[in-house]
Amino acid sequence: MPLQPGDKLGPYEILAPIGSGGMGEVYRARDPRLARQVAIKVLPAGLANDPQALARFEREAKAVAALSHPNILAIFDIGAEKDVVFVVTELLEGENLRAALARGALTWTKTAEMGATLAEGLAAAHSKNIVHRDLKPENIFVTTDGRAKILDFGLAKVSHGSGGADSNTAVTQTEAGTILGTVGYMSPEQVRGATASPASDLFSLGCVLYEMVSGRRAFQGQTAAETMTSILRDPPPAASREIPSELERLISHCLEKQPEQRFQSARLQQFAKNDVTHPESERR
Repeated sequence: MPLQPGDKLGPYEILAPIGSGGMGEVYRARDPRLARQVAIKVLPAGLANDPQALARFEREAKAVAALSHPNILAIFDIGAEKDVVFVVTELLEGENLRAALARGALTWTKTAEMGATLAEGLAAAHSKNIVHRDLKPENIFVTTDGRAKILDFGLAKVSHGSGGADSNTAVTQTEAGTILGTVGYMSPEQVRGATASPASDLFSLGCVLYEMVSGRRAFQGQTAAETMTSILRDPPPAASREIPSELERLISHCLEKQPEQRFQSARLQQFAKNDVTHPESERR
């Protein structure tokens, strides 16, 4: 049963629902100890007793807790109240990137600026040996002041010795050949069920940047199978409008089919604002 305003989860008071998805319901809540509002994500009741779903929920919390970066959603707490398992995060004001893209493509300058901040967030995750594996517009939040934040580390691959997280408990156990990710944004190696690496996240970032600047997806077929085939075989269609050559090259390099041919690190000079947002190269 959904929580109602006034309900309590530990010390937190539920104020209002924010939204829901496959991995839980999200509520605005108040932390009376610090006199601040927070967001609470609750695992669906039907999944609370599912060991695999619970492990994914806890894995997301531990992965994010290992990070501290302005472009990654901050986690404050995790807990359980009777049959309710929940995680407490910072409360964001704004909308996810999917909602923003529903109104059309972004300017190339906004795309470049947001790409730089997303790359910085990915670099912070990769420095902790965390590969997101599911970067897509739904998992990117744009705050009211224009900051992009990466959400949902539920499919994250966390390697041993990750530094901030407990390396014995924060490791995703994935069988060889298992396909993880979202069709249309996963890398070719993810489509094949091979091991994902930081370069896999950069392919997904390339898909997101392409969609931001062009207003359409880089890879999309009539079926999931056709889309995955396109990821493996086809280059993305030419952008419907002219963009700076620097930004076009950056996106193309992210979308190389072979991971070793892509950028190998998200800490890239190419994502710096001076490289792709210089006024002299602006095009409409």
